Amino acid sequence: MIAPITAAETRGKVPFYRHLYVQVLTAIAAGILLGHFYPQIGTSLQPLGDAFIKLVRMVIAPVIFLTVATGIAGMADLKKFGRVVGKSFIYFLVFSTLALIVGLIVSNVVQPGAGMHINPATLDTKAVNNYAAQAHDASVVGFLMNIIPDTIVGAFAKGDILQVLFFSVVFGIALGAAGERGRPVLDFLQALTTPIFRMVALLMKFAPIGAFGAMAFTIGKYGIGTIANLALLIGTFYATSLIFVLVVLGAVARYNGFSILALIRYIKEELLLVLGTSSSEAALPGLMNKMERAGCKRSVVGLVIPTGYSFNLDGTNIYMTLAALFIAQATDTPLSLADQILLLLVAMLSSKGAAGITGAGFITLAATLAVVPSVPIAGMALILGIDRFMSECRALTNFVGNAVATVVVARWENELDQTKFAAAMAGQLSEDIEVPALQPAE
Repeated sequence: MIAPITAAETRGKVPFYRHLYVQVLTAIAAGILLGHFYPQIGTSLQPLGDAFIKLVRMVIAPVIFLTVATGIAGMADLKKFGRVVGKSFIYFLVFSTLALIVGLIVSNVVQPGAGMHINPATLDTKAVNNYAAQAHDASVVGFLMNIIPDTIVGAFAKGDILQVLFFSVVFGIALGAAGERGRPVLDFLQALTTPIFRMVALLMKFAPIGAFGAMAFTIGKYGIGTIANLALLIGTFYATSLIFVLVVLGAVARYNGFSILALIRYIKEELLLVLGTSSSEAALPGLMNKMERAGCKRSVVGLVIPTGYSFNLDGTNIYMTLAALFIAQATDTPLSLADQILLLLVAMLSSKGAAGITGAGFITLAATLAVVPSVPIAGMALILGIDRFMSECRALTNFVGNAVATVVVARWENELDQTKFAAAMAGQLSEDIEVPALQPAE
């Protein structure tokens, strides 16, 4: 049996600079300084960030497969699987819609685009056309059909999260239905979990290098000065996302018996990794591991988090309505209440149709504006230069939203170990990635 590292073994013996979150935070600061003062060098460091994200994406598929397949196969009652899925989607729908409404309300109150008086005909739309083309190809039906992989190998080869999740669910159900005859396969998959999570732990040691390269590239290419040009929009978006996390998700957390700030502290390493790389995928394996260590049942973690990466996008939804109304205000395009409601309804669908696509936030905005002709899609050129700076906030908000969803659904299903969860929220667990202990075969 391989036992996890205990908090007692690490507490007080590890210097502060050995903690991952300290290293990542230092790397982010160094990347900002290098990108600002030496932009050409900063831009040349893009491969560091890209290489780290590729390393993590390499293990996402096996992590999802092993977590989901073994979790479902170990379920005594498959009806519980249906309940977990049903409750997860109800949660996703409610809070994704609420995020859209919050973005709509804030943009009407603050009006960050008012007074700019920009003529859409004067904007250069060449850079926007690529996103508009991708948005045209994205549809809800096409998105749902794409969940089913052409082949089993193809799902893992492409690394499509939903395709891997779909196969993992089907395989887990079949493995559980096989009973004792499937037990050797289940034991093998449980044993395989150990080296896979060891690999995740190893790759996370390169996180500071990846965060340094990604941040140096972002600041070097786009410049901090870019933020000042549209500071009100960026500030409004960050403030709105913070309010949503602390007030809306905070209320959900309090109702379910925990503190949103305690949860944020628990996943701080992953949040800093998302901030540094602008990619929530870079922290997906770590989040799944941490939520299971915090007492959430493996079957719940394996279903809620990967699904939430495509369907529970609170930050992206806030961005879509806020950015759409910013464009309307900046181009002096009047929008009636009916127009705004239509925009809300279209955004609800388009956010699912383009989920999982690289640059999904900007693409979903293009898809939404393409269906609501009253807002000129050419206006997207106004925010293209600062989209990179808002992508971090989108990813962070989405990430926290999925962590909250996992705890809430686990609690609803009585699949939350309250003792472990209380210890996690109190900071009494090891901060290192933990390798799940192997259970002896019965």
